[in-house]
Amino acid sequence: MMSAKKRFAVEENETISECLARMEREGYKPVRRIEKPVFIEEKKKGKIEYKPVSQKIIFEGIKVT
Repeated sequence: MMSAKKRFAVEENETISECLARMEREGYKPVRRIEKPVFIEEKKKGKIEYKPVSQKIIFEGIKVT
């Protein structure tokens, strides 16, 4: 039997601790942390450059029985 998985993103104006507490309230335990960079497009001298501006943190959790 496979455990139910769910992803929880750390929302804007939310700390990692608050996200982990939200996971726990919903009955999930974190098993994986994923970090994805967020980029913006900037035009410089006719060329498009991608500049990192922030990072999105996502936790994957499994249902605790």
